[in-house]
Amino acid sequence: MDTGTAGTARGADSRLSTAIAIARLTGIMGIVYVHAWTGRTAEELAAVAFSWQAVLRTVLSEMFGRSAVPLLGMISGWLVVSTATRRSYGPFLLGKARTILLPMVLWNAIAIVLVGAAATFGELKAPTPSSIGWTLNELVPLVHANDINVQMPFLRDLFVCMMLAPLLVRASSAWLAMVALIVVVWSVSGVHVPLLLRPQILLFFTAGIAARRLGVAEKVAGWPVVLCALPFVALIAPRLWTAWLGNVFFDAHPHVMAAFDILFRLASAVLFWRVAWALAGSGVAERLREIERYGFLAFCDHLVLLWLFGPVIGLATGPLGAALYPAYLLVQPLLVLGATVALGRGLMTLSPAVARVLSGGRLGR
Repeated sequence: MDTGTAGTARGADSRLSTAIAIARLTGIMGIVYVHAWTGRTAEELAAVAFSWQAVLRTVLSEMFGRSAVPLLGMISGWLVVSTATRRSYGPFLLGKARTILLPMVLWNAIAIVLVGAAATFGELKAPTPSSIGWTLNELVPLVHANDINVQMPFLRDLFVCMMLAPLLVRASSAWLAMVALIVVVWSVSGVHVPLLLRPQILLFFTAGIAARRLGVAEKVAGWPVVLCALPFVALIAPRLWTAWLGNVFFDAHPHVMAAFDILFRLASAVLFWRVAWALAGSGVAERLREIERYGFLAFCDHLVLLWLFGPVIGLATGPLGAALYPAYLLVQPLLVLGATVALGRGLMTLSPAVARVLSGGRLGR
């Protein structure tokens, strides 16, 4: 028996698992920058788009936030290959409903109650229930994205991808390529079909299945970091410029920007996967992996936390444009993570069952 080879294989599998955990955690923390509290309306942000603080916010959200959706989608596709091929369709889908759909609905309900109450009875400027249709769509985003938990369409579309997963994981590579091509055309066309609110998620999910089949994750892990960074560096400048120009530029060139967005997101995913692999071999790997168990909870709760506590902290720092705001902006992901860890531990102490449900099965076991 070649124990040395077996040990090497186990070590590689362990590092791959750790890199996946780190990639998920960093992706979720990057999303916080996209939704960071600014204390400014959309109109006010557009008016100061080229101020240095607004530029800093855009750089952080574009660099760290835009990689999150493709990377999380690809990781989900990569991981689903094992379960979708091993379990029958009914139990598989029921399990995904418990770990994706149920937490989404519960956290949307929590957001409606807490954020809605703060807006109704307090001074928080936030959406409030305006109709039965609005409330139902806020619970389960069927026709458009949420107004409060704007990140939840990812989970909604991810569950749709899971419904297709048993077919996709058994499809030939040619069929996977055909599905990817159809989704690319759909995304670039801008046609709205409520089957998926963000068709790109199915593209990245399918790419994750193909990546596992072809061993792409391991191959990219062996590339130099500089090589992985080159496409990202080449695309980040035009991406930032178009972001600063705002919706006027996007509206004038919707198809070109949709295609460019796909390329940029894929380049971001490659770079941040390579960074996650490097971190998985570093001294902080185990600590990051331990914290990652709170990652899904942070994905679900971060906008509730930002809605409720962002303005409170903002009383001390001031909004975007104030002297202390840049420091507040930089640490918002860490503040969200710290609050989430405290929340998760509190839930596990009070009710492991509730912790398990709200964390999609990651906590309370």
